[in-house]
Amino acid sequence: MRDTILSVIIAINILCGVLVYFMPDMGNYILLTVASVVTLLAIYDAFIQKEHSLMRAFPVIARLRWVFEEEREKIQQYFIEDDLSGKPINREKRSIVYQRSKKEIETVPFGTQHNVYAKGYEFVKHSLFPKDHHHINGERVLIGSDKCKQKYNSSIINISAMSFGSLSKNAIMALNQGAKMGGFAHNTGEGGVSPYHLQGGDLIFQVGTGYFGAGKSVNGKRVFDAEVFKNNAVRPEVKMVEIKLSQGAKPGHGGILPAKKNTKEIAEIRSVEPFTRVDSPPGHDAFSNFDEMVTFIQQVRELSGGKPIGIKFCVGDNDEIEAMIKAFADANNYPDYIAVDGGEGGTGSAPLEFSNYIGTPLLEGLSFVNKMLKKYGLKDQIKIIASGKAIDAFDVIKYLALGADAIGMARSFMLSLGCIQARECNLDTCPVGVATQEKDLVKALVVKYKNIRVKNYHNKTISAIKEMVAAMGKESIEDIEPKHIFRRNTGGEITSLDEIYYVKEKVFIS
Repeated sequence: MRDTILSVIIAINILCGVLVYFMPDMGNYILLTVASVVTLLAIYDAFIQKEHSLMRAFPVIARLRWVFEEEREKIQQYFIEDDLSGKPINREKRSIVYQRSKKEIETVPFGTQHNVYAKGYEFVKHSLFPKDHHHINGERVLIGSDKCKQKYNSSIINISAMSFGSLSKNAIMALNQGAKMGGFAHNTGEGGVSPYHLQGGDLIFQVGTGYFGAGKSVNGKRVFDAEVFKNNAVRPEVKMVEIKLSQGAKPGHGGILPAKKNTKEIAEIRSVEPFTRVDSPPGHDAFSNFDEMVTFIQQVRELSGGKPIGIKFCVGDNDEIEAMIKAFADANNYPDYIAVDGGEGGTGSAPLEFSNYIGTPLLEGLSFVNKMLKKYGLKDQIKIIASGKAIDAFDVIKYLALGADAIGMARSFMLSLGCIQARECNLDTCPVGVATQEKDLVKALVVKYKNIRVKNYHNKTISAIKEMVAAMGKESIEDIEPKHIFRRNTGGEITSLDEIYYVKEKVFIS
């Protein structure tokens, strides 16, 4: 095959030369130049380079493989996948975010595309006596235990953790301004509080294992520093503090900031070397057991002036999680909330094995944490914030039914900014300026237009939740329970989430 390809390419080159000889115009010279370049490339592929066997066997033509591989996901998304088959977020889900963000028509014609008789289909049952959705309440929740001095009246939907560095400065500004306009909170992510977070929106200051914005480097090791932390925690914009133990994208691994994204500005905020890959440690240096964790929680609570303190993790070993919650009960000291991340989470870069195979999915993790808090009598003190690819009102209602008090959304708010799911978050090449630090791409995201979309998406989703709750005949969002959500099982029967996640262990629930 190699000889055939070379013969054809050389023959075309000779023909172009003959054409130039008899018809020496500019177009033919260009044609000859292109043919000559292709011929030289074919010779290089076939005889000189030795790294790629496919190129040696199929010179020039084999290069098309890389072109198609490069464009494969775009071709898949735009021409092959249907509305329900796209991954990780299908087109139907993406479309509802875009429509609500831009206040476009969000109704669907001609019935559902879902197979309502398929295994796993989920739904709620409506009432013959629905309520007026304008009178439905429960869209806000008060977060703060009896150990907290500055309780926070939170929306049930907030922006989940995404750092400046992972996202661009324009994306961060648009998110924070949108949060201000819509009256909800914006989690800083573990990258610390940047100037772009200080746009007037409420902040959840996340403290990760790298202690960015909450610590310093000592002999090349990141350690917690009380003064550095306090300077950020007492800011009036900061309403809550979140200690991140792990996250759904890479549980037990620690955050990753690719070198391309680690600009001088970001490095200065994080107190690290610019243009180097920054890996946060997998665990905290400030504590190494549950007793020390309780002490640390109380320390940061006092340093912050009594603001709500939360811990965030993706559920791992169940016995370990139960032991932690028991330790909270025994010490009579505990966080004000627990943010439960699902193993399906993730907005940035993560090792494939961690993203795919480590961490409990949200539904199982959320219901387990809820059972443990009830078992040890702490559910009234410790609120639960659930995070795991929630997009529409049904997702929110399902998580609230399973025990969540509020929902953290990350990818859905990225979509509200204009994210097209290009999946280049770890390459610094995000084409819409959301997850990149490349200046020209960042400029493409115009803050004064995108912030409104962030607000619209939040407010329209809250309205959709109220409409669903009203259709179910409930007075308040708080009235939703796992017995109100149904799923078709393998045998085709309808089962409530209460039967799936709670009935077997009713002894835990008082």
